[in-house]
Amino acid sequence: MPRLIVSIDSVVIKEVELTKDRTTLGRRPYNDIVIDNLAVSGEHAVIHMTEDEVEIEDLGSTNGTYVNAKAIKRQELRNGDVIELGKYKIRFLQAAESENFEKTTAFRPSMASSLAAAAPRPAPAPTPSGVAPYSARIRVLSGAAAGREVALRKVVTTIGKPGVAVAAITKRHQGHVLAHVEGANMPLINGAPMVGASVPLKHGDRITLAGTDMQFEQI
Repeated sequence: MPRLIVSIDSVVIKEVELTKDRTTLGRRPYNDIVIDNLAVSGEHAVIHMTEDEVEIEDLGSTNGTYVNAKAIKRQELRNGDVIELGKYKIRFLQAAESENFEKTTAFRPSMASSLAAAAPRPAPAPTPSGVAPYSARIRVLSGAAAGREVALRKVVTTIGKPGVAVAAITKRHQGHVLAHVEGANMPLINGAPMVGASVPLKHGDRITLAGTDMQFEQI
């Protein structure tokens, strides 16, 4: 299945599989792929998929749609092409190419029990064969899910409430990085709004998002 890898400032914030004949991209919440940035139009572009090809079409956006740094109106996508919408870069991958990206996971209080069941306790048993190890986790400090933990095993883990406020935590070689994905208000880091598109996380950092307090912990 063809995929899109969405990133900003080299930080991957989401991965999307293309499963529909028509996939819309834009700032408005009803798009299939929401990019909450003022440089992106409400209805910015659409991706058309048939059995034979995948094409991207600009929908008369204010700032244009670019593929491999060239402005386009409608163009067929090939494996590895990079789409640019404002500061966001979206890499198109055919199903045949293998990447070390994993699907994102949106954390919501209603999911807390199922996530917690899979999340190790502070003193976990040896990692079973076939289960990815992890070096960090998010502990929820407030709300209905207070006390729950989410192990950061994936390359990208999203947290927050879709349609309200969402942030992404990306695992890198040098550590974990927090990036704002959507929502009018930036996440708070230790009580202050985050500055820039992404910030590195340190052990004990407190994240406030959509009214929920969380703590980043390194294991």
